[in-house]
Amino acid sequence: MFIVKYRKIFYTISGLLVLASIVLLFSWGLTLGVDFKGGTILEVEYRENRPSVDEIHTALAPMSLNENIRPTGDKGYIMRMKTIEEKEHVSIIKTLSFGNTKPFIEKRFNTIGPLLGREAANKALVSIVFVLLCIVLFITFAFRKVSEPVRPDDTVGRVSSWKYGIIAILALFHDVAIPTGVFVVLGHFLGYEVDTLFVTALLVVLGFSIHDTIVVFDRVRENLRLNHEHKQKKAFETVVGESISQTFTRSINTSLTTLLALIVLYFVGAEVTQHFSLVLIVGIAVGTYSSIFLGSPLLVTVERWQNRKNK
Repeated sequence: MFIVKYRKIFYTISGLLVLASIVLLFSWGLTLGVDFKGGTILEVEYRENRPSVDEIHTALAPMSLNENIRPTGDKGYIMRMKTIEEKEHVSIIKTLSFGNTKPFIEKRFNTIGPLLGREAANKALVSIVFVLLCIVLFITFAFRKVSEPVRPDDTVGRVSSWKYGIIAILALFHDVAIPTGVFVVLGHFLGYEVDTLFVTALLVVLGFSIHDTIVVFDRVRENLRLNHEHKQKKAFETVVGESISQTFTRSINTSLTTLLALIVLYFVGAEVTQHFSLVLIVGIAVGTYSSIFLGSPLLVTVERWQNRKNK
């Protein structure tokens, strides 16, 4: 199949995207939300016409809140600011009403201290590492019987089960790195912040991507077994190529239906779920790409490396 034959092209595309994401991450960094750095988030909706962002900045300036204001809907604003006390909260409410000339409804008010923010960030990192470790162990166990000779001479062409796990992790790193890079760019230019929903979305992406990758790997294992039992003596890259072809349509259709639902959620759903759905859209699209164009072709590359080493 052309995917296996031209795998170096797909490696190059993925490598460039991941490299760019890493460089941007270390250069610009993610724009952390109050969930991770601590602070206060206030969401209001005016009953009639809302004041302009500049008017609100001017009114709040004496309080030195370091506020970030983002419009939501036709009449609302979401404001992120430093951690405030109840007295400041009352003053802000009075200020935003502009002497009761612009009445509004307070829809959300959350305050998270810096310590809780750091704790949330640490737990988010630990959860991702834990998930990746569990995936390696699971794939190593599930594919423990796949380490069979795949070439006729029975001396070369082995891809151990734990290497399937490592390859899956490489693909998952690719799937997490690129959405992260996208949000680095969005945070730098548009002020998009990452919060606990962002981490939740990444964990969902990990689950979806590994599910898709395992489907292809499982088909490879099945075809290797048939190849061995029927003594067909097909080359490993042929078996992998056929396995990708057999699962290609299924992978694309599954991802497309999921993406359609997420796109609707992004445009029609609540404001607070927009970034969450955007991470999933990017992550699932990238994950589908990696399971087809990256993970399985890497099996061929590893098998060839081992073959050269054993000669």
